[in-house]
Amino acid sequence: MAVQSEGTPCWADAMFTDLEGAKQFYGDVLGWTFGESSSEYGNYTQAYANGKAAAAVVPPMPGQEGASQWCLYFASPDAAATAAKIRESGGDVLMQPMRVGDFGTMCLAREPSGAVFGVWQGDAHEGFEAVAEPGAYCWAEVFTREPDKADAFLSSVFPYRMKEMADEHVDFRLFDLGADPVLGRMRMGEEFPAEVPSYVNVYFTVDDCDAAVDRAVKQGAVLRFGPMTSPFGRFAALTDPQGAHFSVIDVTTTEGAMPEFKDA
Repeated sequence: MAVQSEGTPCWADAMFTDLEGAKQFYGDVLGWTFGESSSEYGNYTQAYANGKAAAAVVPPMPGQEGASQWCLYFASPDAAATAAKIRESGGDVLMQPMRVGDFGTMCLAREPSGAVFGVWQGDAHEGFEAVAEPGAYCWAEVFTREPDKADAFLSSVFPYRMKEMADEHVDFRLFDLGADPVLGRMRMGEEFPAEVPSYVNVYFTVDDCDAAVDRAVKQGAVLRFGPMTSPFGRFAALTDPQGAHFSVIDVTTTEGAMPEFKDA
């Protein structure tokens, strides 16, 4: 697997107080299997989709208990340099760049509108081994109430080009690194409760969106939106039993014309 271009989403993990519960939930909903927990790295447990590294789950460190959330990591050739750009661009570095064995170097940060994300400088572990296939990561969007802050920050830290949806009624942007978009940004509207902070919504691929939603709800998840069929696929937004927001999408079931975008 080639090293990912700077700014490419390359990994996702989440902390769960009930690690076994999370494994059962995502194993059932997404078909994940799990490797052995690594006690050397805080019982970090890698998840696999069809035998390929897809994400990871980990119990919280003492003092970090609370609602779970998925953290998306962006590829960087130099995590320390990216951390410096994060600070210069108005973000907060929550965890300084830290070497993780021979796997790589990680950093955790928060952009000015409040969404938390990670930076990953890969070494032995380069990131996702599969993308856009059942059980694997597919897409992500930054949901924010302050889009101007998020847009300026993201395009300053990473070498993104921005495009905005031509529909004046929808405040949505795409960030790309060339031919294909790698990240979306959506303004949070009144449909989001005031207590929900800005966050990065991660999409995982499924064969059948409705069946995945049914499995998730039976396991205690809350359906937040959908299922809905779009030009990008049939998708739904969920909150898992431990509070982590995520979406599922069947990219083979599409409907309607692709929306138009223009340079921002």
